[in-house]
This record gives sequence, C-alpha cells and structure tokens, in this order.
Amino acid sequence: MKKWQAREKRKFLSHDDAIASLEQVSRFYDDGRVIALCDVTLGISRGESLAIVGPSGSGKSTLLHLLCGLDRPTQGRVFFEGIEPGSAKEWADLRSERIGFVFQAFNLLSTLTALENVEVPMFGVKRRAEERRQQAADLLARVGLAERTHHRPSELSAGERQRVAIARSLANSPDLILADEPTGNLDSKTSAEILNLLGDIHVNEGTTLVVVTHEREIASRVSRVVRLVDGLIVSD
Repeated sequence: MKKWQAREKRKFLSHDDAIASLEQVSRFYDDGRVIALCDVTLGISRGESLAIVGPSGSGKSTLLHLLCGLDRPTQGRVFFEGIEPGSAKEWADLRSERIGFVFQAFNLLSTLTALENVEVPMFGVKRRAEERRQQAADLLARVGLAERTHHRPSELSAGERQRVAIARSLANSPDLILADEPTGNLDSKTSAEILNLLGDIHVNEGTTLVVVTHEREIASRVSRVVRLVDGLIVSD
C-alpha cells in the first residue's frame, strides 16, 4: 500500500498560514432543529493530505461543502488563503480557478463526452477553444483515458467516470482538491486505482488534498486525520 507522503504539517494555523480554514463554524438546517456542524475550527496547511472521517451524518460532507463555498455557515467564518470570500461569485471564481471538487456520484453531464465534461470548468477562465480541448485531452490521458475521450458517461464504467471527474477537477490546475467519498461507488480494485491516482497528484504536484471518507485504507494513507462525530471534531 502506497502512503501519501506527508509535507510540513501544523495543526494550529493562523488564517494567513492556511490554504483554507474554518473559524468557529456552525451549520444548522430546518430552522436550527438539525445541527450538521457545531463550533468547528480547522486550518488546512498548503500541501498536506487530510482525511475527514466519521460515521454517516456526522457532518463530513457539510464541512467539505463549506470549505469551497458550496454551502455557507449559519455561524462563523470561512477563509481561503486568509481572505473571507464575501459573495457567491467570489466562491464561484475560486472553484473555477483554485479549487477542484470530486463528487462520489461523479456529477458528469450525461449529454457530453468525457472530453467535453473536462472542458466545462475551463469556460470560467479565458481560454481559446483549441486550448481547452488540448488541456482536456492531456488530462484524460494522464488519468488513463486517452482512448475514451469521445465516450459519454453512459458508455464508461464507474471507475472510468470517476477518472473523468478527477480529470475535470484538475482542469484549471487547482491548489486544493476536495474529494467527497471518491471511492464510495467503486469496487476494491478500482478504488485502489483511484486512490493511487489521487495520491500521485498530491505527491508529485504538492496539491493540497482533503478527502471525506469512511474507509480506513484512505485514512491510513494521509498525513492527517480529522474525526467528526455529531458535528464536532473529536480528534485531530
């Protein structure tokens, strides 16, 4: 089993030191009757690999969504490189240019080819059409799908669809990749391949990697594990 190499790790970071951080963040739903997160403070240093673990319903995915602005806190503050984005557009720009997201359910557009799906994030930045296509083709080759560029999601296996999703997350060379149960829909062999791919990206490029998971194998590979229970960090 390949362990993802740890880079410098500091658990207690100022917002300026962290690539992403939460300060006393709580997230409530249903008029406060459902507490997804409660008073969470967390700093993630640049270049580290971090697993967020815990039982179902512990707030793992909520925390991940808050880190990239797909959700907003009920209380507290969220920072990216020491700056608190103040609008949905600022978060959208960060997700387009600086943050890649890998979903458990892949979230590919069914009418588009693999190549076109990888191109989608690039429409948010100024690139010529031929540059987008070449970048998408290069990324698909990198994840082992050079021969599948013109296949639609329905023509791909689950593992291939996740590879497309990873290629899409890399479209704009992000500094931070967030992966929500990236192997949750895959068999053990394909899961190992996806984990090796994510690990290679982290080790070779120094990309900060945060993975939400319930699988012990993933947690054993990273440099840091944060455990959530009932919306609270119980160990770090």
